[in-house]
Amino acid sequence: MIVYEYPFNERIRTLLRLEDLYEKFKFFVHQEHPMQHHVALATIFDMLEVAGRADLKSDLLQELERQRQSLLGYRMNPNVQTETLDAILGELDTVSGALVAAQGKTGQNVRDNEWLMSIRGRTIIPGGACEFDLPSYYAWQQRSAEQRFNDIANWFAPLAPLFDALALVLRLLRDSGGPVKMIAAAGSYQQMLQGKVYQMLRLTLDETLGAIPEISANKYMLWVRFTTQGGDLKPKPLEDDVPFELTLCNF
Repeated sequence: MIVYEYPFNERIRTLLRLEDLYEKFKFFVHQEHPMQHHVALATIFDMLEVAGRADLKSDLLQELERQRQSLLGYRMNPNVQTETLDAILGELDTVSGALVAAQGKTGQNVRDNEWLMSIRGRTIIPGGACEFDLPSYYAWQQRSAEQRFNDIANWFAPLAPLFDALALVLRLLRDSGGPVKMIAAAGSYQQMLQGKVYQMLRLTLDETLGAIPEISANKYMLWVRFTTQGGDLKPKPLEDDVPFELTLCNF
């Protein structure tokens, strides 16, 4: 099964983009080749670019507190598993506390490092981080994999609380909805949302079907059109019925 996600607003779109960058960062930072560590470092720069467009820290703190207050309301419900509820509340408190303790603007430690900023300025240029452009960076790349890993981990460390909070918020959002089995007749599906506000859509389908969803949505209507790819990989309309699972998520 393959899962496609579609954000209903810019806020969730930003969180998903940062999550994608974080997954990329985690993969490359744990590799050993200098080129792979270059990608990990460049990904940190991309994170700063995306995170700098919004006041994510305060936004995440507000959402974590809202989730905490909402979950506290379930304490008196006899059908709720107390241990599970307490575990989630404890996680919310831990993540919120770490995010509050994070001082300054997101990634300010990287922005204050002139050497890193010189690398960031060159990576914007295609091929701009060659050894003749940045000999000091080339020398750093010749260090041991362990030294490079430790340096990158230290540069990323102040960003970690933000990504822990982001991961928890997205997890709670994904868990908020239940999947419903649907059929897209002749490769097309429409659903009226009647003005109800959702944060994210999750669409799950069997990857062996070769179907690719193209999704558009607003607070009034959801539309999914399935396409498929030929030998040239150019999408073309799929006219078969497509079974899939639809999950509408909202805090």
